[in-house]
Amino acid sequence: MNIEGLRYAQAVSQTNSFSAAARAYGVTQPALSNGVARLEEELGVKLFDRSPRGVKPTAHGARILPMIDHALGALDSVMAEGRRLSQPASGTIRTGVSPLIGADLVACAFDAARSLAHPRDLVLREADLDVLRASLKEGSLDVLLVPAVKAMPEFRHRVIASEPVVVIDPAAQPDAQGPLELGAAADADYILVPDTCGLTTFTTQLFSSNDLPLRTYPGEASSFRVLDEWARLGVGAALLPMSKITRQHAKCRPLVRSGTPVEISYEAVWARENPLAADLEEFVAAVAETAAPRDRAGDGNHGGGGVPDAGIEN
Repeated sequence: MNIEGLRYAQAVSQTNSFSAAARAYGVTQPALSNGVARLEEELGVKLFDRSPRGVKPTAHGARILPMIDHALGALDSVMAEGRRLSQPASGTIRTGVSPLIGADLVACAFDAARSLAHPRDLVLREADLDVLRASLKEGSLDVLLVPAVKAMPEFRHRVIASEPVVVIDPAAQPDAQGPLELGAAADADYILVPDTCGLTTFTTQLFSSNDLPLRTYPGEASSFRVLDEWARLGVGAALLPMSKITRQHAKCRPLVRSGTPVEISYEAVWARENPLAADLEEFVAAVAETAAPRDRAGDGNHGGGGVPDAGIEN
């Protein structure tokens, strides 16, 4: 079975798009489509349905695609262990961090690096998402800690934490309190920020995936910190991770969808072929384990972004 075809199918599953998957792998869309078609022919089943709304797995695909994820994950682990045994590795993990990642999650990363079988130091670099992604691709960073808002199917990735999202709406009724349903939240005018930390992508994906219009304020805040301040001043509404709220506010309410809290997820992303790949697997698992008790506590004090309701481990 052709491994390239398996990776192409995995990429389509993650991006819900043949064109986005092709861009991620640097091949033409016909080449990727042909690779998936050959895989489907070999399997004897169709994996994807295309429609004007995008690409979705068929019933057969929904059963087979998780198996493909598992098989490729096992293969990547074998290759990573081989590289660890055959190639000398640096004593540091060069870590790119989105501005949306909070100090608590960074602290979890430091604890995880020290707990490795071969303890390592972290060298941190905070930058905008586009800069971090480019640095990972060119090999100047080993791993990213970022909001899970854009699939990078050519890389390994795993969700390491998530947190609730809140809405600050100065136009809300004075007696409004308690959770706010997403449908009702669409009535506000939202201030957005430059799409550099992942928050604007998360917000637009959240409304779009739920077939809701996103009404926006005509101006733009420079950062999520300014976004918080402007919302408190009454300029417009703001959607923020709970950890990014600087202080309690009367018009700040948890966002829910059908009664379930809406959460933003954060993931680690790293290259399969990195000489540190086996250590990065261990490191990322340790970060997720260290951050998990904070998630379960529900105190909203961990930081760090995603497609709504989590990314995909592959």
